[in-house]
Amino acid sequence: MKHYDYILVGGGLFNGVVAREAGKQGKSCLVVEKRDALGGNIMCRDVEGILVHEYGAHIFHTSNEEVWKYVTSLAEFNHYINCPVANYHGETYNLPFNMNTFSKMWGITFPAEAEEIIESQKQKVEGEPSNLEEQAISLVGTDIYEKLIKGYTEKQWGRDCKDLPASIIKRIPVRYIYDNNYFNDPHQGIPKEGYNKLIGKLYEGCDVMLSTDYLEKREELECMGDKVIYTGTIDSYYGYCFGKLAYRSLRFEHELLEEENHQGVAVMNYTDRETPYTRKIEHKHFAFGKQEKTVVTKEYPAEWEDGMEPYYPVNDEENNRLFEKYRELSKKEEKVLFGGRLGEYKYYDMDKVIESALRFTKDTLHL
Repeated sequence: MKHYDYILVGGGLFNGVVAREAGKQGKSCLVVEKRDALGGNIMCRDVEGILVHEYGAHIFHTSNEEVWKYVTSLAEFNHYINCPVANYHGETYNLPFNMNTFSKMWGITFPAEAEEIIESQKQKVEGEPSNLEEQAISLVGTDIYEKLIKGYTEKQWGRDCKDLPASIIKRIPVRYIYDNNYFNDPHQGIPKEGYNKLIGKLYEGCDVMLSTDYLEKREELECMGDKVIYTGTIDSYYGYCFGKLAYRSLRFEHELLEEENHQGVAVMNYTDRETPYTRKIEHKHFAFGKQEKTVVTKEYPAEWEDGMEPYYPVNDEENNRLFEKYRELSKKEEKVLFGGRLGEYKYYDMDKVIESALRFTKDTLHL
């Protein structure tokens, strides 16, 4: 039986960076992935020449020069800029909230007019906000909250905004300029050949076991490596001994349409409560595609249950306390190390995953 320096549980971005850094040092890796392909949630598939983001839109953006240099050394990126549109009962507004948004909503032109309206509406909340609704109004006023935040947030979390903690929204970007670029980061784009190409480079030289649940073969697989890097859910690793952590999940409906251009933008958010999905993605616009057909994906939020994919940790006080119990337990491990979004019970953007993994390889694995 072959022996490895590292058993990498999960074939996503975090372990991809670990694999590449380990490979540079001549270390051997076995990747154990539950799905039938590597890439985690950034995996793409080709449909009629269109690269479809199988698990939702992934737009790479970063302010970290080291991370940008790292990814662009592995793949060529295009110059896609994320400029999503909000759809509220057929009314469309630019995101993030900026002068284009305010001009459409109130028929105004100048920043001072927008500031006056928002400041006036914020006064509706007196004292310290006690829930998400009050927190949002205290930041952007009632009109923006009602049309562009309330319905979307309630669908995303499956709860009324009045029943959600104020801490979920610490700040809301408001720009008093005409600028629809969603991200402030200086570097932004999508790999020209898709994320699969990037993932392939990261895992180059690794042995791979697909469609394999590590926990079902734990004893056998653990014996095959010196160290195990586990990026699955930390509570499942310990058999939910303290209870289950909460997650929000997603369901995707992909549809191939006999249209050249369905919605005119890659990302359209549906901010009313009545539309059951939170957004529609038209994938060809990520790559400035000219294909005769198009692929559109509807994204439906869901409460996580066994058998579903856990996408977003619910980092409220109760779940964070529960995670700390698991984290303390993990510190006693000699052979198994935890990382990534699920292993750390923490939401990460892609650049932050890479940043975390690079730090992990240097400080913990000493590669």
